[in-house]
Amino acid sequence: MKLNILVTGGAGFIGSNYLNYKSKDDNIRIINLDKLTYAADLDNIDIYDNCDYTFTKGDICDLNLVERIFEEYNINRVVHFAAESHVDNSIANPGEFIQTNIVGTFNLLQAAFKNWMDTPNIFKKGKEDCRFLHISTDEVYGTLGETGLFTEETPYAPNSPYSASKASSDMLVRSYFHTYGLPVVTTNCSNNYGPRQHNEKLIPTIIRKALAEENIPIYGDGKNVRDWLYVLDHCKGIDLALEKGELGETYNIGGKNERENIYIAKTICKTLDIIKPLKDNKSYLDLITFVKDRPGHDFRYAIDASKIENELGWNAEENFESGIEKTINWYLEKYQ
Repeated sequence: MKLNILVTGGAGFIGSNYLNYKSKDDNIRIINLDKLTYAADLDNIDIYDNCDYTFTKGDICDLNLVERIFEEYNINRVVHFAAESHVDNSIANPGEFIQTNIVGTFNLLQAAFKNWMDTPNIFKKGKEDCRFLHISTDEVYGTLGETGLFTEETPYAPNSPYSASKASSDMLVRSYFHTYGLPVVTTNCSNNYGPRQHNEKLIPTIIRKALAEENIPIYGDGKNVRDWLYVLDHCKGIDLALEKGELGETYNIGGKNERENIYIAKTICKTLDIIKPLKDNKSYLDLITFVKDRPGHDFRYAIDASKIENELGWNAEENFESGIEKTINWYLEKYQ
């Protein structure tokens, strides 16, 4: 059966990197559904010429559109990236997050059930091999202290409207497996970085501000810790989970690269000091500025990825230092 893959949010950061990676396979058809919000950019997409690819501008909150795409393209794979994801924006305007992350996910699940199944646990003929992959975040687990790791069994404890909306979508996905038998798999990832990330995110902001010789804003004391995952490593894990993951299961994908935010800023500044030095022997480090902390700012995230490593054979290929060098070079080209 030819794979007809619906990718939602394929013009965003992780979605576009996945499209570009997956398009090497000339035995598939990819349908990219993206609303093209401020965080999306069609220039992110650089697929192989021989890929059977279709772009549709549209909103996953439009159930009629979603159902039409399932029927018209005979969708048998869903890779669901589309989401509002910036925590600051969720604090200022949580309604958008409720609509896209919860209602939009519900629409996709409902369309998949309607298109793939006759009744709960009974597939339509020819739809027995369909799969739905839902991409989520480690932020649904809340925050960690100085020790410990998030596992797939960690209780959910979201602390922002963003993470709460993603937690809600995860629960909807889970419910469609247990109630209807919908063939779903969920992945929860740590902080991604790499090419094509939106300017508002931490690493692009540091690079952009540094190159403009503007103050580099770091929340609080910069001691918040994140586990950083290079985006191409994440895409490879997503693909494994899509095709080989056990239905109904969750797989955490993390880079084993815990770093404090201040370390991230200093590493980027020191690298730029070498490859693009400022005049008069100045250092980019002098641009680092501490600003008022974000409300409800989680202290630490860190993922135990042993399940996907042991069961599916996934391993991160990049450590933070190798990945950040590639990332800086990509943004240097973009911003210059």
